[in-house]
Order: sequence, then structure tokens, then C-alpha cells
Amino acid sequence: MLYLLAEYLNFEGLFNLVRYQTARAGATLLTALLIGLVIGPRFIDMLRVRQGKGQPIREDGPQTHLAKRGTPTMGGLMILVSLFISMLLWMDLSNPFIWACLAVTGGFGLIGFLDDYDKVSKASHKGVSGRTRLLFEFIVAGAASWIIVSQINTFLYVPFVNDFGIELGWFYFVFAAFVIVGAGNAVNLTDGLDGLATMPVIIAAGTFAIIAYLVGRVDYSAYLGIPHVPGAGEMAVFCAAIMGAGLAFLWFNAPPAAVFMGDTGSLALGGALGAIAVATHHEVVLAIVGGLFVFEALSVIIQVFWFKRTGKRVFRMAPIHHHFEQLGWSESKVVIRFWIVAIVLALLGLATLKLR
Repeated sequence: MLYLLAEYLNFEGLFNLVRYQTARAGATLLTALLIGLVIGPRFIDMLRVRQGKGQPIREDGPQTHLAKRGTPTMGGLMILVSLFISMLLWMDLSNPFIWACLAVTGGFGLIGFLDDYDKVSKASHKGVSGRTRLLFEFIVAGAASWIIVSQINTFLYVPFVNDFGIELGWFYFVFAAFVIVGAGNAVNLTDGLDGLATMPVIIAAGTFAIIAYLVGRVDYSAYLGIPHVPGAGEMAVFCAAIMGAGLAFLWFNAPPAAVFMGDTGSLALGGALGAIAVATHHEVVLAIVGGLFVFEALSVIIQVFWFKRTGKRVFRMAPIHHHFEQLGWSESKVVIRFWIVAIVLALLGLATLKLR
């Protein structure tokens, strides 16, 4: 809104900074952070009053988690409020990539909210059926993919190789939707410990803020040998909004958590990362930067697959963070070590830009 106003009124001097993506990215981060910190306490009190017993805790999970009973969930709403307000203030709303990412973030957030509401209202950890959730996730992701792909080509670019892409044709729409849905559910599976998913999402968003800015610049993309996507630089501002909203939420989600983000937040944030990766043509790099999320999802897939066929478990408990808890690691140790892994993977993801 402020960007379009600056363009319309032809701001000069200090106010001309509004036209620059880097300045707006910083302003967006600070705005989302401030909004989240201001509304957080009252938001948490409201959720606690309305939910009563809070998020249901699985009886078959780690026994240390039973002490978390009564902690309210749906804290993802707080993230979405600060995220959307800051974006509407600072982003170029004429950019189609923005609307695609907004559709995914809002759509996945709504699906997660309905799932959280079902769990709280029925005092059950089951929620909406997996098939129903996936159906609506693919509908939202499909619509967003159509918006994004209409602005870019249908090549899948390979990291470490200079300006090399595989033409996927119409299949790219399916691939893009799969990336978005996969990212949303991978982050959702990671969100099992206080602060575990929040910081890696912030790290991944910061990494893709850099990638988006470089991809959106003709000179930098040509120098690095990465695909240039006109308009994708605005995704850096979107990433900054995620970082600000995530940092504000982490203030209240740090162990011991005062609120859980629930599926409302984890699905929305994961889907947003997937949409950003598609918009910047760095889908494969997302698997590196978000390798922690991939590993969490794979641990569940491997566990279910192996148990159905042999009746035995590969891990003591899945997702993988529960496996380490069962090995005797404290929750804080698991969280901090997983944060370190996320930082290392983000650096590896950035390294792909220069190694081409």
C-alpha cells in the first residue's frame, strides 16, 4: 500500500526509500515483529480462555509432553495477523507473485485452523482427516501454481549447474503444487517441540530473501548463472515479513511455550516457503535449505512404510525429533541442535549460488 502510494505521489528524498525492496524488507520485518509483540499477550489470553484445556496432548507421545497440557494452540493466527498487516503496508500489491503467496499462506492457514479447531472442540489429536486436508491443500496449491507459472517458464533448474534447466512442460504445474503441499506438511510435522519449527522457518525465509533479491536482479542473476525471474525480488519483502512474524511468535513460543502455533501456523508458513521456492525457480534448493523439514517428513514416511510391512520400527518414535527425545536428549538440546543443523543447511543452500 505504501509502495503504491509512493509511486502515485512520486515521493522524493527520504520517503523515496519506500521504492527500494531492501528498505521495505527491513521495514516489513520490523513492522511484523512489533505487531506480533504487541498483540501477543492479549492474543494468548484470548486463546487460553476460549480453548480451556488447550491443545490435546497424545498419550502415546513422550511422557515429558504431558506437562504441556493446558497450553493454548492456534498461535499461528497471531503470525498470520502480523504477517498480513505488514505485507499490506509495505509490499507491491500489483505483483502477481505476492497474491499467489498470499493465497497459499491464507488458504493453508485456514485449512490448519479448521484442523486445530476440530482437535480442540473434540479434545482429540486426530483433527480433520488426512485425505480431506490434502485435497484442499492441492486445490489451493494448484491455483497458486497457475498464477506463478503464468509469470515464469516451466524449466526445473538444477543447482551446481550453470544456467541448466529441464523442461517439464505442463507437468511443472503438478510439480509446483507438490512442492508447495510437501513444504507445508513437512513444516507441520516438524512442529512438535517448543520453538523447533519456528527458528528453522525464520532461517529458511532469511535465506530465500537473499535468493529472491538476487533472482530478481538481472545483473546479479547473470553474474551468478542463476535464472532471472522479473518481479521475484518482491519475494524478499515477503520473506522479511515471515521473519518478523516468526521472531515475534518465537518470543512467546520459546521453551516453555506459552502458546503453540498449531497447524494454523505450520501449514501456512511451510506452504509459503514452497510458494516462494517455486516463484524464484529454486525448488531443489528448498530441499537443501529446508533439509531439516525434509528429514522430519522422511522419518515419518520411513517409519510408517517399514512398520506396515514388518511390524517393526526404524526409529523409536517418529517424527525424528521424538526419536532423539527417546534416546534421552532433553527437549532444549534437541531444539538447539536442530537449529544448528538448519543454519548449516541454509549455508549449503546459499553455496549453490556461487558454485554454479
